[in-house]
Amino acid sequence: MSHDDIFTKVQGVLVDALGVDDDEVTPTARLTTDLHAESIDFLDIVFRIEKAFGFKIGQGELFPDNINDPKYVNDGVVNAAGLALLREKMPHVDFSAFAADPKLEKVSEVFTVTSLVNFVQNKLAASATA
Repeated sequence: MSHDDIFTKVQGVLVDALGVDDDEVTPTARLTTDLHAESIDFLDIVFRIEKAFGFKIGQGELFPDNINDPKYVNDGVVNAAGLALLREKMPHVDFSAFAADPKLEKVSEVFTVTSLVNFVQNKLAASATA
């Protein structure tokens, strides 16, 4: 499946799940701040991606589990160990801007349409080689 095909399907998932227009779902659109996704929407997005692409998504695989652990967060700021964990568990996400200001409250802002497309590409590639 091509990158463009994946983007189109992800775009459709987000239009349906969030009630936004196609033209709002751009590669750089952030799920929370641009498309106004809330925590409950993330569950719907996971379900719809599973259905659209025919694979299962494990808990914490697409979006992080609660990283509010003192090993990873100090005074509301994700520390180096937390950032390393996020990067390891979510290679589909670009954490470079977040790393410059790693406040825990901003972690949801790293999830863009591109990060979803990257996730799907990685999942499909892994299932093709399995």
